[in-house]
Amino acid sequence: MYRVFRKLEHGESLHVASREELELAVKLVRELSSLWPGQYLIKLSSRVGSVLERKKSRLWSITPDQTVYKAIERMADKGVGALLVISAEKLVGIVSERDYTRKVILKGKSSQATMVNEIMASPVIFVTPGQTVDECMGIMTRRHIRHLPVMGNGNVLGVVSIGDLVKWVVSEQEETIKHLQNYISAKCPT
Repeated sequence: MYRVFRKLEHGESLHVASREELELAVKLVRELSSLWPGQYLIKLSSRVGSVLERKKSRLWSITPDQTVYKAIERMADKGVGALLVISAEKLVGIVSERDYTRKVILKGKSSQATMVNEIMASPVIFVTPGQTVDECMGIMTRRHIRHLPVMGNGNVLGVVSIGDLVKWVVSEQEETIKHLQNYISAKCPT
């Protein structure tokens, strides 16, 4: 999977997922640049709230006073890579498989003797439903994290992973390329 940013002739930005899409997108942008000057072929401006609506998954959590073993057991059972850490109905942290690997295994600690509050990430980095997919990907890249809670009015609305965002981007790119191909071949729906 590629995330390519390439400057085109007139300064347009281009976001694509694979080399084949890059080649097709460059060709389409060159053909369409006179029709829509200054427009981007594929934007990552969709809101993360839309990603959550499509995802429709449950929230999985653990308390800070439980063992890391229980957290890893729950992650495995639910098929997720991170759990929210909730105390007194408030989000106080997030714990991931990565935290377990780096803060327990590599330090020679026991997962049954280590508490979640010893390894969780806190304070929690979060986003709101109105933030863009591009902003979320930027936060994840800069902060080296793979899961972002989405908060609204002080409540956790959901969690997006880097995988969720990549799926969203690929889906949006496929749709955009399809519409542009239809437009070029004069099959564009009215």
